[in-house]
Amino acid sequence: MASRQETRVVYGAAVVQGIVLVTFPAASTIFTDPDEYDLSNTQYGLLFVPQVVTAIAASLLGAALARRFGTKRIYLAGLAAGLTSMALLISSTLVESDTAVAFPLLLVATAFLGVGFGLTVPALNTLTAAFHPERVESSVLVLNALLGLGTALAPVFVAIFDGLGFWWGLPVLSAGLLTLLLVASAPLPLRTGEEAAAAPAADVGRRGIPTRFWAYAAFAVLYGICETVNGNWSQLDMTSELGASTTAAAVALTVFWGMVTVGRVLFAALQQRLPPRATYHLLPFVLAATFVLIALLPEGRSGLGILAFGLAGLGCSALLPLTIGFGQEELAGMSAAVAGGVIAFYQLGFGLAAFGVGPLVDAGVGLPTVYALAAIVALAMGMLSFVVARRPGAAAV
Repeated sequence: MASRQETRVVYGAAVVQGIVLVTFPAASTIFTDPDEYDLSNTQYGLLFVPQVVTAIAASLLGAALARRFGTKRIYLAGLAAGLTSMALLISSTLVESDTAVAFPLLLVATAFLGVGFGLTVPALNTLTAAFHPERVESSVLVLNALLGLGTALAPVFVAIFDGLGFWWGLPVLSAGLLTLLLVASAPLPLRTGEEAAAAPAADVGRRGIPTRFWAYAAFAVLYGICETVNGNWSQLDMTSELGASTTAAAVALTVFWGMVTVGRVLFAALQQRLPPRATYHLLPFVLAATFVLIALLPEGRSGLGILAFGLAGLGCSALLPLTIGFGQEELAGMSAAVAGGVIAFYQLGFGLAAFGVGPLVDAGVGLPTVYALAAIVALAMGMLSFVVARRPGAAAV
């Protein structure tokens, strides 16, 4: 059984990781501002390529590294990588007017961010599942709700700091929180029962990856695309398509991530009345309808835009944690690998949307068209949900 301090640290780390993760998207209008970094939409999208590559690599290697070095060390290494990323982002503010210098520095920063995310988030999901084996799905939902809380706070902080004249207060805050986490986590055991898991993990290695895992992987890719279209491009859609102020755009992103958090808490509380599998089947279609609404919003309706992105947050809310929870429950013999694998393929979807949208927009494709295409992705995810979330008791392949 985990101590209360261990549980608090893990849940606190989820909030901090959420803040760190959204630091770059929350500053999207600053990176593309001609008076700041002056990045093009394509350059802004390129920022996330190193993050995706390193996050996928770290997520896929995390389970093997955890078996060799222990989950705690992998978790601490992830925090250290995140701290390095924030330090590099802070350093870039000294040369932000020189794009030729600042842009490569930002690329290195996002690469370290990807390492931190890829190591830390699967470790947190694995620790949470190990701490609450009798209620894995609900505990993972709560953990990811706290992660969502952090992502909702990031745009609020950047708007506040930007209003005070120093937007870089957000990475400074993130660096401070990561440092506190490292100090608080180092003395704790943070064990997951690796010895008990070692035999099944080795068995998985001999038999290969179960066929069922690829359904989870495909769902994670589609989800990553849908979430990132909102998380990375909502502010630019609000300012360029709906004529909103940067403050209103920051509010829209905050509402999106806030509703992601609210939805995770809500659906965790409603599990007795609304089974997780029903939630899993319903939310992708809610998200598809919301994407159509966003695509059709006329200029000047920023208030409706904020509401629409809030509804999109609700549509996204429970999907990723439920995917991890279902996968860890069904493929229990490779629980840690499932968490890392789902996060890796989620990051692949993130990369497709984070980078892929930039060249489309620079080529003249409007963001409303992008959101219309995202509706098709959400519909495909809805259909795939019936493959992933099968009836309990079905045998894994």
